[in-house]
Amino acid sequence: MPKRVLQGVVVSDKQDKTVVVKVERRFTHPVMKKTVRRSKNYHAHDENNVAKVGQLVFIEESRPYSKLKTWKLVEGGAAEAATVEA
Repeated sequence: MPKRVLQGVVVSDKQDKTVVVKVERRFTHPVMKKTVRRSKNYHAHDENNVAKVGQLVFIEESRPYSKLKTWKLVEGGAAEAATVEA
């Protein structure tokens, strides 16, 4: 079964080897038929501390790293590209 990959924005990088990523989803409300935006924060494993606040990143499902961390930063994604530019 393939692992889910989500796209989001880093909202916190204060923890060591961990980033908090806000993922936003859009859906049509079943009654109002209006587009609704919902967001959720995910704690993701960032082995090299490369992601910075405000950066667009991809996270992937993985094994549990801790109580809250079951996602990891995708290698070669936007996080890697930003470190090459800097």
